[in-house]
Order: sequence, then structure tokens, then C-alpha cells
Amino acid sequence: MKKKVNNVEQEKISDQIEGRNSVLELLQSNKDINKIFIAKGEKHGSINKIISIAKQRKIVIVEVERQKLNVISETNNHQGVIAIVPPFNYVEVDDILNEAKSKKEQPFVLILDGIEDPHNLGSIIRTAETAGVHGIIIPKRRACGVNSTVAKTSAGAVEHMKIARVNNINETIKYLKDNGIWICGTDGEAKTYYYDQDLKTAIAIIIGSEGFGISRLVKQNCDFLVKIPMKGKVTSLNASVSAGIVIYEAVKQRNIG
Repeated sequence: MKKKVNNVEQEKISDQIEGRNSVLELLQSNKDINKIFIAKGEKHGSINKIISIAKQRKIVIVEVERQKLNVISETNNHQGVIAIVPPFNYVEVDDILNEAKSKKEQPFVLILDGIEDPHNLGSIIRTAETAGVHGIIIPKRRACGVNSTVAKTSAGAVEHMKIARVNNINETIKYLKDNGIWICGTDGEAKTYYYDQDLKTAIAIIIGSEGFGISRLVKQNCDFLVKIPMKGKVTSLNASVSAGIVIYEAVKQRNIG
């Protein structure tokens, strides 16, 4: 479905990538782009690289007043460029497992149980991509999907990360177990610290929602639970920070092992 905003035709609102770095990553990923809106005026720095690559790829470039980009923008930080793209291409869980198999590595999966903040999701995707996570699994309901804010916050990492969107997290956990993957949940009441747990095996790490953690049934379906030590008066961490801490412990163990 399309709509017009100040005579600028706009695709479905979630199907846009904003900001210079994010659009550059998109262009370099060779994924489909319907068109790129660029603010009129002097062109400096990376915007010229965006225009050059877009012309090489024969992508339509539309110059518009900056105010029109302000109206279209979801992030309020478009930096003079917005790319309109087809809907995000979610994958199947098997695609994530095949990614690990193709690299001859033990599966390294991240499951997000109800992350609703797009900034958190984007940050987690960025960390996961840099750490070599093979894929991320998110639920279809009561959770944030991939949108322009997620893409911008991920600094383009979303273009390189396999993300599966599933109907039922618990059924997916069972499927992963059937495929030899251990399920590690993060929980503040766990008895084991994350650095004392063996994370070198085929593993799926579960990060819970902001403020609520992982749900009761998901917790019951975990093979083991780990926690991050809290020494201060604040007793919880941002979901993206928690994810980064545990993800990189797994990276460390795998490199040592």
C-alpha cells in the first residue's frame, strides 16, 4: 500500500532506510531498492558516494526539499537521505542453521523474547552481527519488527543479519533442541553467572524484554539459566547491554576453545 506525503510517494512506512551509513550499507549489500530520496542543496562527504553507487546500480534518485524528508522520516535523523525498499526479507529458522553449517561452525543463535524498543533491537542486531551470530529469532506478536529505526540504530548491520520471525517462541525452542542446540536463558534469579557457563557448544541465547525479562514458559524450556552480576543499587540492565555482555562471553569462550 502506498500513500502520498506532500506529493512524495511513500511505500509502506516500515519499508525505508534512513541515514547515510545505513543507506551505504544497504547499497553495498546489493539488496533491492525502489528509490532513494536525497535532500536538495550542496552535496558533501558520503552523500556523493551514495549518489555514485546508486547511479552505478541504476537506482532512481529523487531530489526533494529537506522539509519533505523531515515529514517522511521515522527516525528524525535522516541526514538528508532516505531509501525506499521492499519489505524486510525475514528468513526461516532453517536458514539460520544452514548459515552455521555453511561456515562449518557450531550454531550461534540469539532469541529475543518480546523486545519492543526498536533502538534496543537495532543495537542488539549490530552487536550480534559484529560477534558472528548466525541469526536472530524474534516473535511475530508483542515485539518490535525490523523498521527504519531498527535499521538506522543497527548502523546497517540489519542488511547482513539473518532474522527469523516466528509464531511461537516455545515451539521454536523445541525445534532447536531437536537439532542439537542448547538453550541458554538470561535471568536475574539464576544461580550461575554467565562466565561460569559453558557457551562453546551449539547454543541459542535468549534475551528477555525490557523490564520483564524472559517469560515464564520460555524460562521453563531453557536448558540452563545464567545471570549477570549486579554490584550497584540498580538491579537491571538495558536489554541490548545484557545481550552484548553474554554474546561476547560466548565469543571469548569459542575463541579460546
